[in-house]
Amino acid sequence: MPAERVAMRQAREIIRLKFSGGVPTREIARRLGVAASTVRETLKRFAGAGLVWPAPEGMSDADLETALYLVRGTKRGHRLHAEPDWPTIHRELKRKHVTVLIVWDEYIAANPGGYSYSRFCELYRGFESKLSPTMRQTHAAGERLFVDYAGDGVPVVIDRLTGELRKAQIFVAVLGASSFTFAHASWTQTLPDWIDAHVRAIETIGGVPHLLVPDNTKTAVIKACFYDPQVNRTYAEMAAHYGSAILPARPRKPRDKAKVEQAVLIVERWLLGRLRHRVFYSLAEVNAAIADLMTHLNETRAIRRLGVTRRQLLEEVDRPALKSLPVEPYEFHEWRTCRVGIDYHVEIAAHYYSVPHRFARAEVDARLTARTIEIFLKGERIAAHMRVSGNHGHTTVPEHMPSSHRRYAGWTMERIRADARLIGPATAALCELIFEARPHPEQGFRACLGIVRLARSFGAERLEAAADRAIDIGARTYGSVKSILDNNLDRRPAQKRATDGTPILHANIRGSRYYN
Repeated sequence: MPAERVAMRQAREIIRLKFSGGVPTREIARRLGVAASTVRETLKRFAGAGLVWPAPEGMSDADLETALYLVRGTKRGHRLHAEPDWPTIHRELKRKHVTVLIVWDEYIAANPGGYSYSRFCELYRGFESKLSPTMRQTHAAGERLFVDYAGDGVPVVIDRLTGELRKAQIFVAVLGASSFTFAHASWTQTLPDWIDAHVRAIETIGGVPHLLVPDNTKTAVIKACFYDPQVNRTYAEMAAHYGSAILPARPRKPRDKAKVEQAVLIVERWLLGRLRHRVFYSLAEVNAAIADLMTHLNETRAIRRLGVTRRQLLEEVDRPALKSLPVEPYEFHEWRTCRVGIDYHVEIAAHYYSVPHRFARAEVDARLTARTIEIFLKGERIAAHMRVSGNHGHTTVPEHMPSSHRRYAGWTMERIRADARLIGPATAALCELIFEARPHPEQGFRACLGIVRLARSFGAERLEAAADRAIDIGARTYGSVKSILDNNLDRRPAQKRATDGTPILHANIRGSRYYN
């Protein structure tokens, strides 16, 4: 292997010491702190270039470098070299497990008179330094998908009569290695739209990257932290569904997301500039226009200096390294922390859902989808319901109720009135009197329910007679009616009130002393 290339300052000093001072090779190496082989290689190149010392006046270090290294072989006898295809090499280095040494070996195998490894590395670094700042970053194939929102949106007319405008937000995602770019418009940057845009981006790419790299937006990151950021639970579960992971950019470290910042800039100029004269009346129109422009950007516009399109890079570089899509796309769901009420119901989106009564007052997590509500306690699902619109109603599973409450499940005031009418008019009238006598009709619910159920034990005919007697004597309680039946008073004719005003004495009449 030839000696390493030296700086032009050292090369000029090697030549001066040798030809002006006659200093031996090893002494020159000792003085300059380089290897003796490097000194011999530099002197050999000086002689092979046909130069004389002292150097011509005005010869700069750049001129000297060109003269010394214009023709360089890697083996004795080689005098010519082939220029590597740097864009292709740059793409190959993005593949997993591919190193500069591997591509140099392939280059030398095809071009035996090519550059040495050290010169090859130096020339590649020079090529890489001339790329855009985004391309200079090292991104492994299929590794990272950077995501963010554009700063500006697309105006959409939402009222044709008044001309009222609303801004559509532009979500941007870009793959690190291929720079394949995705854009989608939504009304908001809230969690549902954020998740939906991710799902669409992954479906468009046709594979799953190993990492998702968002900014520290509140939608994605609950608590930003340099060392241990807290990611939104729904966002984390979406990533887990696709077998990916979330790696938020570090706070106040814009270089962590330079790729997406550049992509946002490209999208803003590529989209917003071209759409500035168009009028949109729906979000669907905006996304149709965006899809056309992004197809042109990814599939027909070549990346400068690389000479290939983003779509070609996606298929050649990223595609083999991306994970396969799952069988089913992710279904959006949202998590909420709630507390169970004393009535063993949880309020979610203006509706009440039951849980087993033993979990009353417990703090639970609710998982909301478009169709279902699932309730978890310490990771264990304790209830599941079909989702109901927010009507402030109740959805109650009978098994969730305690036994004392379960007896009354399904009973309503209307049902009690209907059952009372089936027994007879006196029973129906008594129930109405009880309902009317209470400050709130529901306060008479249990008393009437008990009276109606007495028909099971005593029969409808006796209950009807007992109700008639209770009305006659002014009894308005379940206990009074049951006492009449227990004492067979329903079978006796009712006592007539004394016309002389003598008080009527009866076991079911409290009398004036009760109220003293």
